[in-house]
Amino acid sequence: MPPRPMSTRSRARKRSRVRTRTKKKDPIFVDGQRPRPMYVDYKDIELLKKMVNRQGRIAGRRKSGCTAASQHAVTAAIKRARFMALLPFVGE
Repeated sequence: MPPRPMSTRSRARKRSRVRTRTKKKDPIFVDGQRPRPMYVDYKDIELLKKMVNRQGRIAGRRKSGCTAASQHAVTAAIKRARFMALLPFVGE
């Protein structure tokens, strides 16, 4: 049996579902001015706790909304804070 032709109504409905992606704001630098080179202070525990889940794992870029450069800086800061015993290696 051949496939049924798509009606104009279903074509319009299919087109209306397609949305363009909105650009996310980077939660680390909300004012839009990023320092070069990128640096996140490892002593800023409140910021770093937002980027770590309950198990103590570093949240991914999709979850945190960071750009690649800021995610790299956050990861380095979290690892440094763990080494200095400011953050736990394992969560609660």
